[in-house]
Amino acid sequence: MIHIASRRNYGVPRVTAELRRQGRPVNRKRVARVMREHGIAGNSRRTGRRSLTKADTKAASSPDLIGRDFIATRPGTKIVGDITYIPTAEGWLYLASWLDLATREVIGYSMADHHRAELVVDALDMAAALSRLEPGCVIHSDRGSEYTSGQLRDRIRKLGYRQSMGRTGSCFDNAAAESFWAVLKEEIGTRFWPDRATARADIFEFVETFYNRRRLRKHIHWGYLTPHETRLRYRQDQALAA
Repeated sequence: MIHIASRRNYGVPRVTAELRRQGRPVNRKRVARVMREHGIAGNSRRTGRRSLTKADTKAASSPDLIGRDFIATRPGTKIVGDITYIPTAEGWLYLASWLDLATREVIGYSMADHHRAELVVDALDMAAALSRLEPGCVIHSDRGSEYTSGQLRDRIRKLGYRQSMGRTGSCFDNAAAESFWAVLKEEIGTRFWPDRATARADIFEFVETFYNRRRLRKHIHWGYLTPHETRLRYRQDQALAA
């Protein structure tokens, strides 16, 4: 049931972690043996993705304030963004997202049949409205034209944040955002959609119901937690320290 609930993605480590969260003190080797005997295996993430964003060589860029340091000590201080495309029978559906580096929670996203600057601005507006982004929060992306646009620059400045950019097309300079796309495309369970509306609904369900609130990720200090649980844990620790 755990493997099915994970969209058939969990391997031995996360199945073991979920069983222990349910109060069942299982041994990892036993879980591996049982899964092997029943032909159960987790998905292996695909690597490599053709970059969607294209640089505007005439636009001014921003300094790289991340420097490939994709760790944040608390939520709302560093977020990363990117755009990907979803194939449907009606044509591409473009998806922009912003990911909090402290929790790995998707805090803002937007979907449209285009990838103009307003797509990433709409996603940032969602992140600003629903999350507690701190003044001076670093907003990191590549140097694609959507991110060097005056529209996004103005919005970041008005919100009181700081813009940061890696190199366009360099997966290493925006690795955390690229990693989320790999998770989405591997674990959502669909490769091609009949129309954009169906794709939108599936992506909404994946992000809001599964990825943010049910999918386990190993935290360096706290073990396996969902992104939502990680945010709550940070909040609890901050309250205790106050």
